[in-house]
Order: sequence, then C-alpha cells, then structure tokens
Amino acid sequence: MPIATVNPANGETLRTFDALGPDEIERRLAAADAAFREYRTTGFGERSRLLNRAADLLDEDQQDIARTMTLEMGKPVKAARAEAAKCAKAMRWYATHAQELLADEHPAPADVEDSGASRAYVHYRPLGTVLAVMPWNFPLWQVVRFAAPALMAGNTGLLKHASNVPQTALYLGDLFRRAGFPEGCFQTLLVGSAAVEAILRDRRVAAATLTGSEPAGRAVAAVAGDEVKHTVLELGGSDPYLVLPSADVARAARTAVTARVQNNGQSCIAAKRFIVHTEVYEEFAERFTVGMRDLTVGDPLEESTDVGPLSSEQGRTDLEELVDDAVRRGAVALCGGGRPEGLGGGLENGWFYAPTVLTGITPAMRIHREETFGPVATLYRVDSLDEAVELANDTPFGLSSNVWTRDAEESRRCVRDLEAGGVFFNGMTASHPALPFGGVKRSGYGRELAGHGIREFCNATTVWYGAEPR
Repeated sequence: MPIATVNPANGETLRTFDALGPDEIERRLAAADAAFREYRTTGFGERSRLLNRAADLLDEDQQDIARTMTLEMGKPVKAARAEAAKCAKAMRWYATHAQELLADEHPAPADVEDSGASRAYVHYRPLGTVLAVMPWNFPLWQVVRFAAPALMAGNTGLLKHASNVPQTALYLGDLFRRAGFPEGCFQTLLVGSAAVEAILRDRRVAAATLTGSEPAGRAVAAVAGDEVKHTVLELGGSDPYLVLPSADVARAARTAVTARVQNNGQSCIAAKRFIVHTEVYEEFAERFTVGMRDLTVGDPLEESTDVGPLSSEQGRTDLEELVDDAVRRGAVALCGGGRPEGLGGGLENGWFYAPTVLTGITPAMRIHREETFGPVATLYRVDSLDEAVELANDTPFGLSSNVWTRDAEESRRCVRDLEAGGVFFNGMTASHPALPFGGVKRSGYGRELAGHGIREFCNATTVWYGAEPR
C-alpha cells in the first residue's frame, strides 16, 4: 500500500511519501534507545511540563490538524476538531495524574511480616521503547492515548501509523519535538506493514501496542510472542445496543443514530447491532430509521455534514459486500442500502455509503458475525432480557456494549452477563482518560487509559529489604 494522502471525498491523491529505508530505520531505533536511557531518569515534574506543552501546542494547531485529518480519512471536520480537543485533555490528565498512578505501593506490614522483610514495596519502572502500530480511523486519539501514558511513565515511542494518514503521523512526531521532548523520545516511522516484524524483533524494542483489525493483531501478537515481548491489542468490535421495555425510547433512538454513525460509522466502539425488546421495537425502529435517513451525507469539510465518506474504496466495497449478502439472504433495508445519489461537486468520485438500517438478520448472513465498518446498522427483535443477552454475546468480539433500561435488576444482570470490556447504560460508549478501555474475546487484551493503561508498559518491581542499608 502506498504511503499517501488520498482525499476519500473525491479520490484525489494530495501527497505521496517515500518509505524509510533500512539505514534510517536503524538510526531511529538507535535514537529511541539512547533517548530512553536518559529520559527514564527524568522526574514526573519535567515529563508533566513537556506533556502540558504538547497539549498547548495541539490546542493552537486544532483547526489545521482537524482539516488534515478530514482530508486524509474523511471524518467530518467538526468531529476532527473534537478529537484534537480530546487529545489535549488526555495529555493534561496524564500530566496531572501520572505520578499518583505510578506511586510506590506499600503492603500492610502485617501482610509481609512472615517474608523476613524489614520493608517491602512495589515500584513502577518504564519498560523501554514501545512500538505503536496505529489505525487511521482516529488518527490523533489512538496515538495519544498510548503516547501520553507511555511518555509519562518514562518510556520512548515509535509510531508506525496507517499508510493513508502520513501527514497526521508526521504531525505527531513534530508535535512532541516542538514541545521539547528530547530527540528520539517519540518518532514517526513512515514504513509499510512489511517492515513491522523486523522492527518489533529488534532487541531495542521492549513492547508493542496495536489498534486495528483482528488479522493485524494476530500477526503482531505472533511475533511478539515469539520474542517474549509484552503487547496490548485493541481489535475489532461488533458492539450490541440493547433497548429494554423500561427505556426512554425516544432518547435511546436519538442516541443510537450518533452511536452508529460516529466517525462515519468507522469506529470499533460504535454500536452496530441494535437488539430491541418487542414491547418497544416498533417505536424504536421507526424513530431510529427516520433519524438515520435524515442525516446529511456530504463534503466532510462542510460544518453541516453528519456523515462523510468511508476512508477507502476497498472499505466501501467490503461494506457493500456485507449488505448485499444480507439482502440476498432475506434482509430488508428500512433506509439506505447503497451509495447515496445526487452528491455532485466532485463528490460522486468519493467513497460514500448511505446510512442504512437492516432488519431480518439471520445467522446465515455474514453481517451477523462480521464487523460492519461504516454507517450500517442491524436491527433485531427479542422477546426477553435472556434472549437479548444471548444475542448480544453471540459474536466473536467483546469490546463494549450499550444498555437502555431503568430497571435496576436488569442493569445488574447486564453487568454480570454481557461479555464485553465495557457496559454503558442509557448512553453511548465513549473512551475517557480516567476509565480503562479494552476488550475481551477477539477484541483483544490489555487495557488503555486510566491507571491500567499507564501501568501496561511498566515493570512492576518488587523491592525487598531484609535490613535497611545505612
């Protein structure tokens, strides 16, 4: 895949970039390793100062980097600005809280008195250089939610970003340089996927984190396992959205539209399977379909646009194949079901797909099992909470889930029984710096964000004293 900025709204190639050669990759690996040996000794105060400076610069750059993201991967520009603001918030959160999150942990003296220790505690130390393999769909946020905690913990980072967002990738490397981080602390590697294995196997790379597809996760995990290196994987999702009889149906339907089409529907944590109790099914289906049908599809640089193009022609083709397979096997499109008409202004060459609601889904359809990465929702009718939970769990993925209910017992059941890394009640799934994020089953392992995320790339070191040194 070429490393290039191709505007998905019209198919125009805006810029192309040469991949780094072996000599330059070696230089950057050496720089990361050298930087770690020094940077790991800095205090939290200095790291905090640098990260806060990066957040300030990002705020200043918000308009420009938002436009770059939109031109590279097609998200509505208003969503791109919100993403940049969220990244600055996360940087400041870690700059404020990292020291307390990584504070030494002291067990109660009575719990270790039989160990022979005069004193014992747990101390967190950085691992080293972390390789981040990141996707295009949230090209700033996915990187920052790794980089902010990793840098605050004293690690250094190497970013292998998706090949269709090279300008955003280069911006990130430059951002941390401008903020004053020592040379080599955070570097962007413009390389193709084929270069990842050799970089990950290099002795100077201590660990890896990947957000992306299940096949990409398997490949990275296999190499890291062979090298006995720690990984964090955040992979696909097919998140259920349960609407139960006690729900505020009007609000649930409004939120469902946003939950499905956020980022043009290209989000691992977007709600994708809408599982609705028969008592409220008809009302929800009508409101949800109207909401999806009324969305404005168009130029993502326009403030009025709700849904822009998919990021690539192949992505649209994959989505079309899923929908066409479902319709051939009996599914019905309540709205959408194909490419939007009448866009004009050069957008007819873009990779757009109309917001779509499908009913009549059966296990024989690919869309029942596979992730839909675009503005397509599948709608199911169920007769009970038991049936809803069983259907929600009938997926190889387990990233997050959404439940609409005002019944306390139903909420307890869902927390206990839903197979997911998160359960969001009466609202839509969202990531937040103070809350851990990650999945189960084929959605990956490990956690990002919060204290869990910063400790993923630390060595939890047991410190034991039989006698205190003088």
